[in-house]
Amino acid sequence: MPLDPKSIEVLKTVSTATITTVLLKKGLRNVWLRGTRPLRPGLPRLVGPAFTLRFVPAREDLATPESWSAPISTRTAIEAMPEGCIAVVDAMGVTDAGIFGDILCARMAKRKVTALVTDGVVRDLEGVLGTGLPVWCNGAAAPPSVGGLTFVNWGEPIACGGVAVFPNDIIVADQDGAVLIPQAQLDHILAEGPEQERMEAWIVNEVNDGAVLPGLYPMNAETKARYAASKAKS
Repeated sequence: MPLDPKSIEVLKTVSTATITTVLLKKGLRNVWLRGTRPLRPGLPRLVGPAFTLRFVPAREDLATPESWSAPISTRTAIEAMPEGCIAVVDAMGVTDAGIFGDILCARMAKRKVTALVTDGVVRDLEGVLGTGLPVWCNGAAAPPSVGGLTFVNWGEPIACGGVAVFPNDIIVADQDGAVLIPQAQLDHILAEGPEQERMEAWIVNEVNDGAVLPGLYPMNAETKARYAASKAKS
């Protein structure tokens, strides 16, 4: 399910830190995907619907080089990825087997996949970086995926970084990692996220002007009134 361009542009202005705060106020605490760090610095904030893939522990009769040619394989899954999606891969946090390398990432980039997010690692690091595909992961390792994992399916609920991810949940990834927005909370984030960003920017400006934190962050009634007045002027 593609996101409309307007929603994507709005979400690109809302940090993952802000999203976690707004969702916390709705009672959702477990939305930050642990172990998902930008593979290189300077990646822009990216947004897309989740295309899920799942690995399980390696089993010697299944996790073989021959499995790469099977109908259920990472290769086939990549050909099913729609343009604009973010591939979210459950690698069980395994860090000694690279789930994707430069060839697979190059194909994902060619298919205009927005990004790869995983709690595992990649291999062929220099080649992966050379593809231009933005990657959030837990590092790099030389061994192939079958050295520690068995690929089992795509397009189903997964656990990535300790978070339940369903297909078409919204993923936002920036320098703080990747977070999930449940579909049911998307409109709330679109409405409240930009306002939270605006409010915090105003607070930072107040701090830079010498304001003390008590009564400012969080705001007391007087500060809320000053903030409302500042919005009315703008």
